[in-house]
Amino acid sequence: MLTETQIAQYHDDGYIVVEDVLDAATLAELQAVTAEIVASAAGVREHTDVLDLEASHRPEAPRVRRIKRPHAAHPFYRKLAAYPRIMAALAPLIGENIRLRAGGKINMKGAEYGAPVEWHQDWAFYPHTNQSVLAVGILLDDMNSSNGPLRVLPGSHKGPVYDHHSFGAFCGAIDAAKEGLDVSTARELYGRAGSISIHHVRLVHGSALNASSRERRVLFYEYAAADAWPLAGVEHLANLDDFNDRIVYGQPTKQPRLEQVPVRIPLPRAPFQGSIYENQRTLTGRYFEHEQEDVAVVPNGR
Repeated sequence: MLTETQIAQYHDDGYIVVEDVLDAATLAELQAVTAEIVASAAGVREHTDVLDLEASHRPEAPRVRRIKRPHAAHPFYRKLAAYPRIMAALAPLIGENIRLRAGGKINMKGAEYGAPVEWHQDWAFYPHTNQSVLAVGILLDDMNSSNGPLRVLPGSHKGPVYDHHSFGAFCGAIDAAKEGLDVSTARELYGRAGSISIHHVRLVHGSALNASSRERRVLFYEYAAADAWPLAGVEHLANLDDFNDRIVYGQPTKQPRLEQVPVRIPLPRAPFQGSIYENQRTLTGRYFEHEQEDVAVVPNGR
């Protein structure tokens, strides 16, 4: 599935794009199931366990910015997580035993208003015992320079884990100016619907507001090697059966592999929960333009 050049690029730059991974029928079903869930936002006034709403959402004019934990929202998404061509692309990167994380999301950048995501590293949200962890983005729409494409900072997966705290609590975003993070070399990722992006868990990435007339939807699955176990405070592991049921390729193990990796625990928890958009509301040093002001006052004045 991957060429030697692509494997080398992943290790060197921290990301790759693989074109035309989904067949036409699977892509059409993905788009249809997603449209069905988005339609359920009509009449909804607040975020739900499935829907994360744009700040400009109204019950009579619904705007969804994220479908949360899609693998639990519809059986099609759980089946798609083990799609053979995706597994074939991941095995050379993180091994033959692969687990789907409990997270995952569909980021829905609606035409002319789709919310940005500030610079961050996924590792800040869920550090593990080793860094054989990555995210796959499945493009539901063509992604190009005009509709808020994913932006990545090549090679940043080999650098530090940046502070993702604001006002003393986790906020899931990097204040680039404060951290001295130079994003001038960031690259935009483009691809046709049905293609996938793959990025390393420590890669710095984000995306701008979608100001175009075309929507940009990406289904993100988070995967880990079966021997990469989440660290304390990151994921509740009381139910080992559920943990092992998320093995999508190969076999589970009770023997974590330990690596010397830099870690910042994402505690205290973000004051605003529910999605990365809510987490990032307390970041004051924002990089991207937002549709409307959504900076939140932190509880207790922290």
